[in-house]
Amino acid sequence: MKIKNINEYRDGVMTHLMYIKERVDANHSHLERVNGRLNKAENNITKLSTIVATLFSILTIAITLVGTLL
Repeated sequence: MKIKNINEYRDGVMTHLMYIKERVDANHSHLERVNGRLNKAENNITKLSTIVATLFSILTIAITLVGTLL
């Protein structure tokens, strides 16, 4: 009797563990996709910041030259 109960318990535990493993794997794949999108967004923000800084520097230099020449 005890062996039958132990086997049923083990089967139940294994079933729950397999379910947990499937959910963890699904979450892992979802997080990989989210991280990919976040990396792409961060790269776009960096590009935009670089462009704005470059334009600001060029305008500052141009205004300084105009002020110096006048």
